[in-house]
Amino acid sequence: MRASLSEDLWQRNAAFIENLRQLIAEHPVAKHPAIAVLNGGALDHAAMRTIHLEYRHAIVQIFTDALLAAQLQSRQLEPRLHPGAKLAPRFLLTLNDLDEFGFRPGLDVDGYYRGNPAYAHYPLFERVLDEYKITQQARKTYAPSKSSQSVREYLEHSYGSYIDVVVLLAAAEEEVILFSPPLREATRALGIDVNNGYYFVHGISEDASSDAADDDHENDLWLILTQALTPDQYPRIQALCLRYCDLWAQFWSFQLTQAQMAKEMLSTVAFNAPVLARAG
Repeated sequence: MRASLSEDLWQRNAAFIENLRQLIAEHPVAKHPAIAVLNGGALDHAAMRTIHLEYRHAIVQIFTDALLAAQLQSRQLEPRLHPGAKLAPRFLLTLNDLDEFGFRPGLDVDGYYRGNPAYAHYPLFERVLDEYKITQQARKTYAPSKSSQSVREYLEHSYGSYIDVVVLLAAAEEEVILFSPPLREATRALGIDVNNGYYFVHGISEDASSDAADDDHENDLWLILTQALTPDQYPRIQALCLRYCDLWAQFWSFQLTQAQMAKEMLSTVAFNAPVLARAG
């Protein structure tokens, strides 16, 4: 990919992306209070059920859609770059796809690709919802919040632009890296097994024994973007990416507010119950 650009352009793009990654690291979402609340196991089953349904709508259901859109739209590299320039980024995107779809490194007993769609990340997330006792009917009829819809729609609206969808995928990977470990800890605190399934591939990327590869995928996406950018796009891409981070911050603020409101409502009911019982 580097050879497809002049060295000067590659270096300029790389410097822009390094600065953008620093802006993301300093964005309020990276230090959002939800991280500490989740890590502290302060939320009950009801709050965590809602959060998982919200998170499912915002990103889990559409993540591979966005990856596939990026693969298709990599054709936009041509004819600006040399013929076949889209193949290297498609290769890296495919590694992400294979992980998401349930493939695993190595060969099976027949010497063929190892993996199973049962290990795909979306079905694994659905099994977490099973552990939370969220019925299929509840999933089908759940009405996501405006905040969750905004996060989802922002990514969906990028599918027609290769550069847009790639930068938002990179930012989404960062959000997954930031919030999967706290979600895992909050789930563990409720007595739900997190040593297998979805939280074995998300939330413990620092553990060499895990199946997580989010850091690698994020770095691949930033490299893909380094090849695709031209300097005239820097301001727009930076604004696009930081707006997505804003929406994620609003998403998590809304989740905390809803959880607190529900907790206060339950406390009020519990406080008034003896009075109501005596009155009855």
